[in-house]
Amino acid sequence: MTNRIEDILDFWFGAFPTPYSADLSKTDMWFKNGAAYDSEIFMAFAIDYEKAVNDELNHWIDSYRGRLALIILLDQFSRHIHRGSALAFAQDEKAQALCIDGIGAGDDARMHAVERSFFYLPLQHAEDITKQELSLKAYTQLVQDVSAPYRKPFEMNLAFAERHHFVIEKFGRFPELNEMLGRESTDEELAFIASGEYSFL
Repeated sequence: MTNRIEDILDFWFGAFPTPYSADLSKTDMWFKNGAAYDSEIFMAFAIDYEKAVNDELNHWIDSYRGRLALIILLDQFSRHIHRGSALAFAQDEKAQALCIDGIGAGDDARMHAVERSFFYLPLQHAEDITKQELSLKAYTQLVQDVSAPYRKPFEMNLAFAERHHFVIEKFGRFPELNEMLGRESTDEELAFIASGEYSFL
């Protein structure tokens, strides 16, 4: 059990050079060229992902690292394994619940700063204004907890959280997901999508 948890976290996060900085070899996968890693993630972790979906790994929440690994499986690997499909987002609410419960348990306080940035990410993905408010609170606190010379990436995380919050505050949902999720877009949403200003995919 523990080995699979560490396999997931090692793959996603790599090694941290300082308590506040990321493994730069992972940033291409996270932010720039994620689709290039879809097949590798599927081959290495699809079985773990299906177990998580089927509630076979719920005991992992007994440790903060297990909870984080579950969130990576359900929030991040889901988007790689099912890219371009509604299934990419099907586990979002489960990941959000894991995050909220983990915050309540203080799990996030035990994590590396970069781990926290992904631990909170399900809240950015929520089509729910209350969860979006919690997202802003969590990312604001994260910035404050990071030593000043290392804050820029975390300030960018917060800015991205603010953009997600803005869209949910305006529409109550992410319009760019409407077609994929089989939802009708309003004229205002279509204009918003066409602007391309707030694209998160």
